[in-house]
Amino acid sequence: MLDIGYALSHRFPDPPQTDYRRADVRALRHDLFSGDVYLADTKADREISTAWGWVPVLDFAWALCDIAERIDRDPAGSRAARPQRAELDFTESSDRLLFERRFGWVDIEAEWLPVSEPPLSFSHAELRREARDFLHDLIADLTDMHEDLADNPAVWTLQARFPRV
Repeated sequence: MLDIGYALSHRFPDPPQTDYRRADVRALRHDLFSGDVYLADTKADREISTAWGWVPVLDFAWALCDIAERIDRDPAGSRAARPQRAELDFTESSDRLLFERRFGWVDIEAEWLPVSEPPLSFSHAELRREARDFLHDLIADLTDMHEDLADNPAVWTLQARFPRV
């Protein structure tokens, strides 16, 4: 089972003057809500995680939802033998998460882990569902901390684009 989580950083707090109601997409994706993220296979007791403290957590959730859609463009769907690939790069580093979908299964590898470490593997449907749940749960957590974020039009658009499955 896939578990996606995060921890906000105390080393890189958001600027105190931030107007969350009016923050633009660039600020939401790159400048706010820094921390660390993880993807875990709870059945195999393995995870891919960052420990940098500066990963834009909302951007990670946003990109993960986008990747789940991008690797689902083959008309054959879960019957597609041809691999569909995507990557998630971290802006402050050259490290990437690599996604490869084939026959309805998605392998996820982290470039910063040893090559001998096997990829995490989940069904595409589970990745899509968990990524969207993570996004909505994260937004709920962030709006609990910053009530004005609930009034941000970019957040409304994001939630509408990736509704819970």
